[in-house]
Amino acid sequence: MLVLSLALFAFLVSMAAAIVTDLSTMTIPNRLVGVVVVAYACLALASDASLSLIGLHVLTGLFVLLLTFGAFALGWMGGGDAKLIAATALWFGPTLALWDYLFFASLLGGALTLTIILARACLRPTTGNTSVDRLLDPAAGVPYGVALGAAGILVALRLPAMQSVLGLI
Repeated sequence: MLVLSLALFAFLVSMAAAIVTDLSTMTIPNRLVGVVVVAYACLALASDASLSLIGLHVLTGLFVLLLTFGAFALGWMGGGDAKLIAATALWFGPTLALWDYLFFASLLGGALTLTIILARACLRPTTGNTSVDRLLDPAAGVPYGVALGAAGILVALRLPAMQSVLGLI
């Protein structure tokens, strides 16, 4: 149970870190995505999940990685976003949780994008704060890791495994 708890905690902390780093630097570090993947590996090894179920989760992550890297190659998303979505898909596997994650990420991402567009239209990028000025720069992208991290946290908190761990606290 300790390994399960630590893996779930690592996932939640990684999603929160994705929010903070993408908001402040417009990047999602590779090591952060690596923590998500390693935490899933620990979870899979410590759980009583069958090899076929673990394999389905891995195939889901790889399939999503293929799709998101296609989107990255077309310039539709950042590379960090592509990797984070795939690593999160590894966690949720071919379940409704993955669809919930994609739905919440889209919903939150749309709200984030609208907010940034409005802020850029109303404010000037001369606050003196590098992170804020970067967000207000019309030439900059949208830190979609904010939506991805928030969606990951929302969905993970609803997982039965997370509910059982939270019940112990």
